[in-house]
Amino acid sequence: MNITNIIAEELNIKEYQVEKTISLIDEGNTIPFIARYRKEVTGNLSDEVLRNLNDRLTYLRNLEKRKEEVKNSIVNQEKWTDEIGVSLENALTLAEVEDIYRPYKQKKKTRAIIAKQKGLEPLAQNILEPKDNISIFDVAKNFITDEVPDTDSAISGAKDIIAEIISDDPDFRKKIKSIYYREGIIETSASKKDEKSPYEMYYEFSEKISTIPSHRILAINRGEKEEFLKVKINKNEDKIIELISNKMIKTNGDRAQLIKESIEDSFERLIEPSIDREIRADLTEKADKQAISVFGKNAKQLLLGAPLKGLTVLGFDPAYRTGCKLAVIDETGKVLDTGVVYPTEPQNDIEGSKKELIRLIKKDNINMIAIGNGTASRESEIFVSDTIKELKEETGIDVYYTIVSEAGASVYSASKLATEEYPDLNVSLRGAISIARRLQDPLAEFVKIDPKAIGIGQYQHDVDQKQLSESLSGVVEDAVNEVGVDLNTATSSLLSYVAGINSSVAKNIVKYRDENGKFKERKELLKVPKLGKSAFEQCAGFVRIPDGKNPLEITAVHPESYNVTEKLLNSIGYKKEDILDKEKLQEIKTKLSALNTSKTANELEVGEITLVDIIKELSKPGRDPREDMPKPILRSDVLKFEDLKENMILTGTVRNITDFGAFVDVGVKHDGLVHISEMSDKFVKKPTDIVSIGDIVKVKVIGIDFEKQKVKLSMKNI
Repeated sequence: MNITNIIAEELNIKEYQVEKTISLIDEGNTIPFIARYRKEVTGNLSDEVLRNLNDRLTYLRNLEKRKEEVKNSIVNQEKWTDEIGVSLENALTLAEVEDIYRPYKQKKKTRAIIAKQKGLEPLAQNILEPKDNISIFDVAKNFITDEVPDTDSAISGAKDIIAEIISDDPDFRKKIKSIYYREGIIETSASKKDEKSPYEMYYEFSEKISTIPSHRILAINRGEKEEFLKVKINKNEDKIIELISNKMIKTNGDRAQLIKESIEDSFERLIEPSIDREIRADLTEKADKQAISVFGKNAKQLLLGAPLKGLTVLGFDPAYRTGCKLAVIDETGKVLDTGVVYPTEPQNDIEGSKKELIRLIKKDNINMIAIGNGTASRESEIFVSDTIKELKEETGIDVYYTIVSEAGASVYSASKLATEEYPDLNVSLRGAISIARRLQDPLAEFVKIDPKAIGIGQYQHDVDQKQLSESLSGVVEDAVNEVGVDLNTATSSLLSYVAGINSSVAKNIVKYRDENGKFKERKELLKVPKLGKSAFEQCAGFVRIPDGKNPLEITAVHPESYNVTEKLLNSIGYKKEDILDKEKLQEIKTKLSALNTSKTANELEVGEITLVDIIKELSKPGRDPREDMPKPILRSDVLKFEDLKENMILTGTVRNITDFGAFVDVGVKHDGLVHISEMSDKFVKKPTDIVSIGDIVKVKVIGIDFEKQKVKLSMKNI
């Protein structure tokens, strides 16, 4: 099996790119480092392609290892043949390898094993391939023993052996699975027809295995697990029986009839239950993979949401009985004030709550209020809107609010990390701080939360949790490294996602900073315990020192390229310090943009792709790439569900994306759904081709369900 060739074909990239990337991975380089600083080597592969390559490399290497284990086992049993070798070599999945190994695998005591122990294997062979014209029933008499009392028992045992031979045949299993995938139909029905549930659309449902989308598989699985649904696979049994019969029945008369009965028994008792399970497991695995992919894309967009810098923000964590928690943070994220107000049921202290909110706005010069989108969010929004409207009328002070996802805030509030950050604050108030900080810097705040708890994607609690965790860790790592991290302000939780830095090293960095003061240059990291040269190479380009000794340390230029960068600047008549001067920076940008990059790369003896990256960094030193992302919609008034009318055009924020559409926050209590069919006049393969989390979009109201408080939206013809 040529792993390089397989990956190149699957990912539609060149073999040399795969070979070089595998070498880099085997040398211990991280994916973010390879994606950013080894573009010349990989042929400029993106972080997403590199992660897919790494995943497939791991799978295929495990496949090779399993093939070797299977081969050794069969050789030790002295049953190895060239034919098995060819089949094993051609197997491209672990499932195929297991099918090949099935006949040689140590089994529990099956009916066939018991029959073999009774000496009935020669009788089974005689049924399959008779050596003479003697009646099989006469032959069976020769096998009567104390354990086999009569010919019926002998024939029955022989049929059990034949049934298992058929079931274990890898060629049959491969062809049968192919029939399932081409023609099989998933059918679902209600366990209790009269019982209401979220799965009512599946109470009488069927769809071809070849076309059923991932989100339906996951919904059906959940419905079955919660005992609302019964699930079965409809397949062409006659076609399968015929397929087996054509190969197995080489005789006629009684023997042919016995083989036919063995085939039917094999299918019903062994093949069908086993392959049904395998197909369901395969569909689930593919659905998991798709759901994890969607979740990962959503998570990355959420993490890369535009930060609102330079604002004093009030975090407003809504609640009913226990009151709404407030936390004011300044532009650096420092907590200025905390409190609790009771504008919601059951207290309904509107006036007292208004006074306290206005007092805090005036005292701390609050510009922005971030309202959590959980329980009592709607009532809190109305209260905040009314209060800032009154304040504007009385004083002319402008304050805006926006709705912020509070998913995972309660998980964070009770976490060890939150206790370390705010040991003297009540758990409930920490949630309000988290909500406020998510507006100021989504990335820095969301990395503190288990990615599964950030409330985006679909069925994230149903999918393979190990795969989900690995995928999301990669997504967070890519997002953190794309933005870069301020070495002198980053928390250990944020630093732990920087390439080459694990959680213990991240804590050592913070400890070193606390004991020795701010880092002045990147190479000072080498003094941090357990951070060696290899880790430094991986992480150095992703950390920033805004007021360090070297101006290049606010950029993503890697220290290994400092000399080349200084030569580049010298070649156009400038020094590295000049990038901090606004006027000179403009001149530098103009001169750099006029360069012939191919010629300059040769002169500086550096790769052209690396040179282009250096030029980009020098043109925008210290600039946050998230500044290009859509900013949150800021509101000062509230839209009620009752205000909605069909054909109304609204502006909203994409909060979540699934395989079947996007959920858009248009300012009413529940997010509206733009179904995939309403996203464009053209065919849309997947919603992520059209929108991303955090996008600001114009939508039209096309359906309102006042009873269920649901709104259908469209992005077509606007």
